[in-house]
Amino acid sequence: MTLIKSISGIRGTIGGSVGENLTPEDIVKFASAYGQWLKNRNEGNQALTVVIGRDARISGEMLNHLVVGTLLGLGINVLDIGLSTTPTVEIAVTMENANGGIILTASHNPKEWNALKLLNEKGEFISAEDGSNLLAIAESGAVKYQAVGKLGSYSTDDSYFDKHIEHVLDLTLVNKEAIKKKNFKVVIDCVNSTGGIVLPMLLRALGVSEIVELYCEPTGQFPHNPEPLPENLTEISAAVIKHNADLGIVVDPDVDRLALVSEDGEMFGEEYTLVAVADYVLSHTKGSTVSNLSSTRALRDVTESYNCEHFASSVGEVNVVDKMKEENAVIGGEGNGGVIYPASHYGRDALVGIGLFLSHLATFNGKTKKACSELRATYNSYFISKNKIELTPEIDVDDILSKIHEKYKKQPVNTVDGVKIEFDKEWVHLRKSNTEPIIRIYSESESETTANHLSMKIISDIKEIIKA
Repeated sequence: MTLIKSISGIRGTIGGSVGENLTPEDIVKFASAYGQWLKNRNEGNQALTVVIGRDARISGEMLNHLVVGTLLGLGINVLDIGLSTTPTVEIAVTMENANGGIILTASHNPKEWNALKLLNEKGEFISAEDGSNLLAIAESGAVKYQAVGKLGSYSTDDSYFDKHIEHVLDLTLVNKEAIKKKNFKVVIDCVNSTGGIVLPMLLRALGVSEIVELYCEPTGQFPHNPEPLPENLTEISAAVIKHNADLGIVVDPDVDRLALVSEDGEMFGEEYTLVAVADYVLSHTKGSTVSNLSSTRALRDVTESYNCEHFASSVGEVNVVDKMKEENAVIGGEGNGGVIYPASHYGRDALVGIGLFLSHLATFNGKTKKACSELRATYNSYFISKNKIELTPEIDVDDILSKIHEKYKKQPVNTVDGVKIEFDKEWVHLRKSNTEPIIRIYSESESETTANHLSMKIISDIKEIIKA
């Protein structure tokens, strides 16, 4: 069982001992620290508001009661939008001019997990500096609750799915008319979380003619591992073929990641969700793109085909967003199916991704029943090999990374986040874990064999360094 405290929030498994698992005491402690951080940040403002929403996890209602009560005790007003998605809460924060937001979700983790995702007044994840300040408050216990006459107020609003969908439909590049003309048949898998409520609503609003629903009851009983990886998506793959559908759409429990299945049952590729959406956006709006250092080179290829520039950020949504703002990017995200479209908001949003992807597919010059696989075939195919090497605690990981850098100094090397070494169109990215003595090693090549070989070569280099 696990409890992980980080600058981006707190997450863990429900039950067990305080400080070792995500218990009620830990939830109240961290919610208190977040509320106090907001009060410190808005000194003098006596009318702070926080938007709160949750995915359909079994433990979500318990967390909701604890977090709401804690914020009220701090004198903070709470707007509870109920069963929701991460991007819906992000949008609600800005629409309500709130001071912050909390999403109760453990994203793609299994059902025994839950977490608090923390937002600032922009509806964006808090920065590393803010996260460090919040952790310090949690550890020091420097929290001051309010007297009975100054408690916060509580209100609810169940209209935000409608508002989120309206927001997607209002985006200039979402082509509802083209989508409707295609009479798409779509199979969806929402792992019995909140995507099961909002995806059918969105698809109907976009004009999709037929929707086959898999696991759309928001019970929190995930029918399979909720991370949208190929090995977890065999059922929807078969369903797409069985129903002669145009494509399949998969989201994780909090609906910020988007995976797609082509009409032949093959995975479109989680890395290629962003690639395809970026292709569509760039065909209408020229500008730079951003993804993290561990994402596929295919985004760079597409970006350069429009004579635009691609930039790489450190891993993590906050880092991607910071780089996007710095470079004024028109589209960006992460290779895990996370699409960030600044014309909408600075957060991964599967609903926005669906609107843009279906617009792309509807206007793509392909055969109606083969358009998805044909679209995928227009992008350079790369294979990413994901590996890790476990080290003993006394080994200096930074020293190892420095020596790898030195060994390959004649190659283009990026040290913004670990060490990334480029070999023409191939690359290897080494990152150390912040919680355990592990180096994660990702590599990419047009050949799966070569990608695996690159990782194994680096692992061999590390072993040689350790022996020396």
